[in-house]
Amino acid sequence: MKKTWLFAASVAASLGLGAGSAAADTAVSIGMSGWTGFAPLTLAKEAGIFKKNGLDVNIVKVPQASRHLALASGDIQCAATTVETWIVWNAAGVATTQIFQLDMSHGADGMVVRPDIASIADLKGKTVAASAPGTSPYFYLGWILAENGMTLDDVKVVNMEPGPAAQAFLAGQNDAAMTYEPYLSSVRAEPEKGKIIATTLDYPAVMDTFGCTPAFLKDNPEAAKALADSYFEALEMIASDKDKSFEIMGADVKQSGEDFGKSAAYLEWQDKEANQKFFETTFKTFSEQAADLLLTMGVIKEKPDLSSLADTSYIK
Repeated sequence: MKKTWLFAASVAASLGLGAGSAAADTAVSIGMSGWTGFAPLTLAKEAGIFKKNGLDVNIVKVPQASRHLALASGDIQCAATTVETWIVWNAAGVATTQIFQLDMSHGADGMVVRPDIASIADLKGKTVAASAPGTSPYFYLGWILAENGMTLDDVKVVNMEPGPAAQAFLAGQNDAAMTYEPYLSSVRAEPEKGKIIATTLDYPAVMDTFGCTPAFLKDNPEAAKALADSYFEALEMIASDKDKSFEIMGADVKQSGEDFGKSAAYLEWQDKEANQKFFETTFKTFSEQAADLLLTMGVIKEKPDLSSLADTSYIK
């Protein structure tokens, strides 16, 4: 009997099942796209930062238009997207909570047009490629038009994701397109085919955050804190070893480290201090403005409770 117990204890120890062994890593699937601003999440995974902090992270590339469906189905528990998109998802009945900010776009999102289009007003009656309603490019198109006294009714929208939209534009399709880095740089490289008429430097309305379902946050508060901490650690790695970090993040979107760095120059990742300031100020005012525009655009039918869309306890 004693020998049997000793053998079982030995097997348990070899498998890490003893009383003093560490708990298994918390599994979490994150839905996102290849947007440059989300890249530190990829870095956190590939550099082992998530793993070090007790997380078993699976990054799933899901188009923004269907990311909320993946959350609702349970295929993913967390996601990265723009602030106004969380408003859309919650208004549609997909409960989600933002827990930290990822980035601010400073020219990384924009509209490209044909060389003969001189102003936003010239877009009237023209065809613009943009993602589906409820996505950031669609919202940003509506924002730019509104700032110029126009609405979506003034243009013809063709729904295309940012990558294909840029590729189609360079191939001669459509009069304009809404896209972002790294795809925006492909248009920068071929000025004879078109130009960038507006970016977030002109219309600062694209800011990304990370969030999860309320159920995941309730069941895994320590894991949620680890997700935020891991993101901030990834930013520290970028600061201390930029070349290696850019290579890792660039590889995910088939860019060299050098080219990735050029794309990243058009945005600003947000550290913990910037996060705290953002949620105290910009987040609240922008959410109100965005919700009003989404109502006007017909993307949502009523505002969700904006005060419940974020939980900043994870960035303290």
